[in-house]
Amino acid sequence: MFGNPTYPTFQAFLALGVGALIAAVLMPLWIRLLKFEGIGQQVRADGPERHLIKQGTPTMGGVVILLSVTLTCVLFGRLTTELVLVLLATLACGVLGLIDDATSVSHGRSLGLTPHAKMIGLTLICVLFCLLAVNWCGVAPEVRFPGGFGIDLGVLSTTLTIAGEPFQIPWLYLVFTWLLIAGLSNAVNLTDGLDGLAGGTSMIAMLIMAAISFLHGDPNLSVFCTACAGACLGFLWFNCYPASIFMGDTGSLALGCAFACVAIMTNTEVVSLIVGALFIIEALSVMIQVVSFKATGKRVFLMAPIHHHFEKLGWAETKVVIRFWIVAAAFGALGLALFFQLG
Repeated sequence: MFGNPTYPTFQAFLALGVGALIAAVLMPLWIRLLKFEGIGQQVRADGPERHLIKQGTPTMGGVVILLSVTLTCVLFGRLTTELVLVLLATLACGVLGLIDDATSVSHGRSLGLTPHAKMIGLTLICVLFCLLAVNWCGVAPEVRFPGGFGIDLGVLSTTLTIAGEPFQIPWLYLVFTWLLIAGLSNAVNLTDGLDGLAGGTSMIAMLIMAAISFLHGDPNLSVFCTACAGACLGFLWFNCYPASIFMGDTGSLALGCAFACVAIMTNTEVVSLIVGALFIIEALSVMIQVVSFKATGKRVFLMAPIHHHFEKLGWAETKVVIRFWIVAAAFGALGLALFFQLG
């Protein structure tokens, strides 16, 4: 671990800069390799016509993001049980996304794994993370709300004895964490539809979670968050409009998982829903669109996710992205303010 542990903020900021530098240095090499191998994005046929020019743009930039995060955490973080568990869950979701991206590229279509297969993978990751977080890291199976009150989701639990040690299975909290991790992973994935949108909003969210982790008393998780933010920053140099590479599901699923896992580790699940409200709005817009069309045959939005709705209204892609960044920053500031009300 580099840096002076007496100054954890120094290490966090250093992780931000180094994470960005690693991603920025490795990304051009990765882009060249992907172009050489002919690995490119498959654009959805029913998307905005202006997106057709993006067909064939290198994808799976999330591989470099994850490599940058891992190297930065090894260099500047103390590999505590909490940090290792969050990092492994993030990498596992990244591998799931990589399989999805590879399937999409090999089949030459915009969809990769089936929703059923993807959900099975996410469920396995969620269950393992929750059980290890509760039993190895001492995470309390409760949900805390601003105002100082909380709900104990450990009331319905089964306790087993494994190797002479008690092993708790909090069923209600298990379901809750599954909804949070799987939901946010898919929400960030849905947000990844415009150049710079998922990268920029994820960077903002992880910077807020870095501050929350530090205030919660875990500087190592703070390093993890700034490493994620830094990797997104380095990625944005190549992903801003017009993008030279996309993060793919490799990056979006992993970043959504990282965001949710940090929230669980810091007992700020409810606050994270405010910090990541933009991701939730994106996911809700798709759900509303599907339910409305199936029930009435009519669409609520011109196109979903909602960022495409504004494109259909005539907004330039860059305008949508920058304004969504602003909205994400506002939600992040509100979430950070509510963190101080948890008690």
